[in-house]
Amino acid sequence: MNNVKVLYLEDEGTIGTITRDSLVKSGFTVDWQQDGRKALDAFNNNSYSICVVDIMTPGIDGYTFVNEVRKKDQSIPVIFLTARSLTQDVIKGFEIGGNDYLKKPFSIEELIVRINALLNRAPKAPEAIPVFTIGKYTFNYPLMELSSESKKITLTNLENEVLYRLITNKNALVERQKVLIELWGDDTFFNARSMDVFITKLRKHFADDDSIAILNIRGKGYKMTVR
Repeated sequence: MNNVKVLYLEDEGTIGTITRDSLVKSGFTVDWQQDGRKALDAFNNNSYSICVVDIMTPGIDGYTFVNEVRKKDQSIPVIFLTARSLTQDVIKGFEIGGNDYLKKPFSIEELIVRINALLNRAPKAPEAIPVFTIGKYTFNYPLMELSSESKKITLTNLENEVLYRLITNKNALVERQKVLIELWGDDTFFNARSMDVFITKLRKHFADDDSIAILNIRGKGYKMTVR
């Protein structure tokens, strides 16, 4: 992990010190920031592999920080660390662009496992057919773009990966558990809710083309159909 640089936003001194020191001992390079605005300045002026973000921080909060990060970088992994556990808080984090959500108190071992899972997701699919036509849309997998004559959408990394699996299995079942393990690292409740958020986003992208549908196959997964 010598090449992994973590941007860590946490305002609480004791937790921050313990977490930073433990990550460093495990081979990560850690830039610990205690203020959201300073963390955003650091992000804009440096290169990082992953962001680990507390929600309740001074300057700007973690949600605002990640929202700004996503305007610049759609693919960098983001893990929220927070004591907030309400379902709506979790969903908000995923909607803004978080990839994972770890509740406080947490073990360093679990944090490291989650960091590694995000950094070592399944490799990109082969690019033998990198561009797909679906309905009135063109999906460019390598460029992470979905476009039509009237608009162009830059996809997040997870949107891109989920859509790739739906399109390459068009009119067939895409198993929910398999996708969760491949892209999120495990099939926990919170990861499942995260996947639901990304499915909702994809449906919104295709809302103006009624020939395309992403169906929920209850208890099994999803199916993309094209008439």
